[in-house]
Amino acid sequence: MTGVRRSPSFIWRLMRSLNQRVLRRIYKPETKLGSLVLLLTTTGRKSGLPRVTPLQYEEDNGVIYVGAARGQEADWFRNVVANRQVEVQMKAGRFHGVAEPITDPARIADFLELRLKRHPQMVRAMLLSHGLLARPDRAHLEQLAPKLALVAIRPDESNREGIKQCEG
Repeated sequence: MTGVRRSPSFIWRLMRSLNQRVLRRIYKPETKLGSLVLLLTTTGRKSGLPRVTPLQYEEDNGVIYVGAARGQEADWFRNVVANRQVEVQMKAGRFHGVAEPITDPARIADFLELRLKRHPQMVRAMLLSHGLLARPDRAHLEQLAPKLALVAIRPDESNREGIKQCEG
C-alpha cells in the first residue's frame, strides 16, 4: 500500500486556509502568538483589494523581515512586488510601511541564520521540510535560499512616528 501523495498546490491551499483560520479566530497581537506572527496587509495585484496574511516575522535593527516559504510564487509576495506600500499589525502596534522584496540568496541565508539563532527548533523543522539537515551550514542555507523570498519592511517615511501610527 502506498501513501497518499498530495500536490504542492493542495498543500499551499491547506496552508492558506489555516492562515485564514489563525487570522479570524486566534490572532491577538498581545499574545505569545502575536510575538511571532504579524498581520501583513497588501493590495491585491489583480483585484486592488486589501489582502491580509498572517506571517512569522523577525525584527532586526528597526526593520521587520518576513519570509516566503513558497518563494516568489507566494501571493502576498507577488502583491508586494506589484505595490510596495503595506500595512503591518504586530505586538508593537500598527504602521504603514514600504516593503523591499529581497531575492538575493546571501541576504536570505543571513535571515535564515538569524531565525536559526532565535528560534532553533521551529526553523530546523522548516529546514527539514525543505530536505535540509537539522543543523545546516552556510552553504546549505545558500542552496535553499533561491527557493525562498524575503521582504524587509520599514515604516513609511511620510509616517515619521512609525509604529502605532496607523489607525483603521
